[in-house]
Amino acid sequence: MEKEKPISASWRGYFIPIIIVSLIVGALSGGIAGLVSASLFSGSLGQWINNPLGLAKKIITLPNQNQNTNGSLTVPPKVLDEESATTAAVTHVSPAVVSVVISKEVSQNTNIIDPNSPFNNDFFNQFFNTAPTPQQPSSGTPQKQVVGGGTGFIVTSDGLIVTNKHVVADTAADYSVVRNDGKSYPAKVVARDPFNDVAFLKIEASGLPTVSLGDSDKVQVGQTVIAIGFSLGEYSNSVTKGIISGIGRSIVAGSSGGSENLQNVIQTDAAINPGNSGGPLINLQGQVIGINTAINQSGQLVGFALPINQVKQVIQSVKATGKIVRPYLGVRYVAITEDLAGKNNLPYKYGVLITRGQTSSELAIMPGSPANLAGLEENDIILSINGIKLDADHSLADEVAKKKPGDSIKLRVYHKGQEKDVTIILAEYPNS
Repeated sequence: MEKEKPISASWRGYFIPIIIVSLIVGALSGGIAGLVSASLFSGSLGQWINNPLGLAKKIITLPNQNQNTNGSLTVPPKVLDEESATTAAVTHVSPAVVSVVISKEVSQNTNIIDPNSPFNNDFFNQFFNTAPTPQQPSSGTPQKQVVGGGTGFIVTSDGLIVTNKHVVADTAADYSVVRNDGKSYPAKVVARDPFNDVAFLKIEASGLPTVSLGDSDKVQVGQTVIAIGFSLGEYSNSVTKGIISGIGRSIVAGSSGGSENLQNVIQTDAAINPGNSGGPLINLQGQVIGINTAINQSGQLVGFALPINQVKQVIQSVKATGKIVRPYLGVRYVAITEDLAGKNNLPYKYGVLITRGQTSSELAIMPGSPANLAGLEENDIILSINGIKLDADHSLADEVAKKKPGDSIKLRVYHKGQEKDVTIILAEYPNS
């Protein structure tokens, strides 16, 4: 089976090594999803999934608490309200959720399962209680096979679909989408985001149902959420439910093929399985608040979704221009924490330190970039952008992403022992 991996851009406008984890992307019976492993998440989260029926049963069994005068048991209105909201949200969103099918010409005498795939091992097979059977050798004639799958959701009535970049990473593969009603369409990849795990497919259709986008900045820990996706590449539009387990997580997810810096992601205990990648994480109002992207295979029910607010501007640019238009500054940096400041004798406990990456090719300043033209240098510290202090709640990447190419920003910079203001005109990222 063809193994899908995140594509690393040749240059990133930012670099934040917060938590080093491993994102393993692959295909199982047409299912693909990110798997994240990290010792940080060695505990077990989400032992109880907030199932309305299970919750109702638990309340009902309390002695006499919910008995009518005739002795019959009743379900508390609050439980029924959440159950009704859940079914209404799913009913509203499901028609706009699609299964993404990945096909490729594979020689018949070659197993369609990649022997190096993380899904082709005893642990994975035991965990999911399933294992695809390799195709037996017969001839060397290539035949098109389904080698993977994922999920997407429709954002325009004429067929623009959002998914994860790692779902459509194989440039040699063919893609199609299947709607909830079973209709299938050939799909074309129209854009892959160089900065984030986001990509866009387009199908030729009209009058399609679309999702509503919510406000991911307003999500709260403990809030009920629902994930919809092509679970295990077998069960289309599968629905799971849970809560927001954490917000503002920053992880570096990668494999041998590259890595993705995922910032301020949403953590949830709603079950996300292989095949859910690219699907929507929604609230009880039926609004998309995130894109399901990765799970932690070391723990239980530890999943991550990209906040939808990180993607809204990208969606608008693809709608308007047919491509991803992103502003960029052109610096590689690390966020300054109290611990980092102490270990490196930095004069500030906030801001970002401009620094090169782990290899000689990962320069601190991109040649010809707005940062380079403005005179920023390695080891400078950017303290604020347009008066907004850069800290755990305000990242440089997020603030730049709110702008457009051509916008002017004012940076407060610590440069060679002195603070100064630097005005920079943002440019369009050249490879978008």
